[in-house]
Amino acid sequence: MGSSSNEHGKKGEDLAEKLLRSKGYEIVERNYHFRKYGEVDIIAKDKEANSLVFVEVKSRKSLFYGDPIYAVTKNKVKQVKKIASGYLFENEITGINIRFDVVTVVLPEKGKPDINHYINAFDY
Repeated sequence: MGSSSNEHGKKGEDLAEKLLRSKGYEIVERNYHFRKYGEVDIIAKDKEANSLVFVEVKSRKSLFYGDPIYAVTKNKVKQVKKIASGYLFENEITGINIRFDVVTVVLPEKGKPDINHYINAFDY
């Protein structure tokens, strides 16, 4: 019996967080919700680039439906930007570089996960 999509998504986010931490990122928040706009999976600080990074994580069990990067649609980009603006407003954050990254995770039933980090995947 396979895992639920919620469990699958959480495992993908856990792996993405582990990858980001291994690159020296500080995890600020996970699953940040802003009003009716939805959530962003991970908010992190990239100290090396002096940036606050909003990270969208896309997980799939296989490549049958294509690479997970293609699940980051124009609507998803628009949503993440609104949530980022809300986060900055609610936390009164100004004067910092903002970046949007995507981490894709393919979690096959057997074998190692395939994880890719797309830095600056889309513009603010």
